Amino acid sequence: MTPFTLLDGLVVPIERANVDTDALIPKQFMKSVRRTGFGDNLFDEWRYLDRGQPGLATSARRPNPAFVLNQARYAGAQIMLCRENFGCGSSREHAVWALHDFGIRAMVGPSFADIFHGNCLKNGMLPIVLPAAVVDRLFADTAATPGYRLIVDLASQRLRLADGSTLDFDVASSVKHRLINGLDEIGLTLARAKEIGAYEARRRIDEPWLFTDDHAQDSGSLRDC
Repeated sequence: MTPFTLLDGLVVPIERANVDTDALIPKQFMKSVRRTGFGDNLFDEWRYLDRGQPGLATSARRPNPAFVLNQARYAGAQIMLCRENFGCGSSREHAVWALHDFGIRAMVGPSFADIFHGNCLKNGMLPIVLPAAVVDRLFADTAATPGYRLIVDLASQRLRLADGSTLDFDVASSVKHRLINGLDEIGLTLARAKEIGAYEARRRIDEPWLFTDDHAQDSGSLRDC
């Protein structure tokens, strides 16, 4: 997982509350567990005027010019401004994969659905929760200022605005450690590889019957039943 430390990113606003995961990545595109290749179909039913199908090249599609992700001023955006309850609906992790594959690295909003919030953190994306009034101000600033950018400083837990002012945000210390060091759950486990190896070595001494060839054969027999 790529470490998240400091992000200076263009902001794109999604001016809708209760955006669900089916809108983020429609079910017909969930044909892979590779975590990549979903960005072209992010917000598919909103980004295109025709119905998309797996394998259909985006060059053959009809983009919706009214949707923000198709507007030139937001090209290359890395920070998404959201309304309430973003990411609700199903638990599909593909929704986060699609955002990440599109280039989004952080989101700012008044609330995020719980499972979606957790999936973001597992994939190196930072959802930042701020009061609704503050988010309203950021939406207004983004609309009024083409090329509006924010700087996310995870180490100091601050969001730096275009006028130089800052906003503090909360993040759990364990989450902060994982993101800054680029550790997903597998990475956290591998970081304790020496301790795990030592524990298994002690088990071989203290409980040798668990590691005999006869035990392995018996386990194989049970699996065959």
